[in-house]
Amino acid sequence: MEIFTADQVFKKFIHTTALDRVSVSIPKGGIFGLLGPNGAGKTTLIRIINQITAPDEGSLYFKGEKLKPDHISNIGYLPEERGLYKKMKVGEQSLYLARLKGLSKTDAQQRLKYWFDKFEIQDWWNRKVEELSKGMQQKVQFIVTVVHEPELLIFDEPFSGFDPINAEMMKKEILNLQEKGATIIFSTHNMGSVEELCDHISLIDQGRTLIEGPIDKIREQYKTDTYEVGFQGDVQAVQSVLNDHYKLLDTSREKDLTKVQIRLLHHTTDNELLSLLVPHVHIVSFNEVYPNMNDIFIRVVKENKGS
Repeated sequence: MEIFTADQVFKKFIHTTALDRVSVSIPKGGIFGLLGPNGAGKTTLIRIINQITAPDEGSLYFKGEKLKPDHISNIGYLPEERGLYKKMKVGEQSLYLARLKGLSKTDAQQRLKYWFDKFEIQDWWNRKVEELSKGMQQKVQFIVTVVHEPELLIFDEPFSGFDPINAEMMKKEILNLQEKGATIIFSTHNMGSVEELCDHISLIDQGRTLIEGPIDKIREQYKTDTYEVGFQGDVQAVQSVLNDHYKLLDTSREKDLTKVQIRLLHHTTDNELLSLLVPHVHIVSFNEVYPNMNDIFIRVVKENKGS
């Protein structure tokens, strides 16, 4: 079941087409990666979901209903460009924003206390936002994004400003929110985080959806018939038996184990490769190599630009 669907969304700003018939389906309960280079249209789509702006054409659905203003209370949005008021005190501002989300003063205070205790930032309550580091401000903004416990959370570059320890802590909190039932849209340029957190992705470029679906199926779709072979023996023995049906890509050695990556050409099979190598070296491991999301991202965007 999808919690959110965008169907053939079109948005134009004067002479620039930001979204050109973009469609996405976001499964309930998952972490959905919204990817694309700068200027691809990701932020425009996020702003449309949050009803900050409206599409020129297309349909939007939240939990099967056409998107309407009261759905915004069930959405939490952490923008890439942070929006805290610098001169306000952290606690005063957090309470104000929580009340805007529809919480009573009592509920807001209780939930904020829980999160401030969890992040060990109780001492920040009476400090002005401008006194905090970028990472500290990010924690506060994260709290006010999730405090009303929305079903759909949108995080745009949520680890910006964090050191590795705090970034890891934030990843755990995002996974905890998913385990509790939240659906998460995760927009980032960090493909490592995408592979670590996301189960579905959509890649947008020049306002169009290029690929969308489960990560494992996309990696399967873009595999290149490349295998990593670990063996004991002479690498020259492997090189000598490879013919024009194979391409040797990479060689590495660790103690007495040599590893090579070999791409199959001309519809050659993995069994044929194994049969070719077995008489000459002792095979220890044999695994298909799947492309990572960074490789897929670069390949698809380059193809879309015709380079």
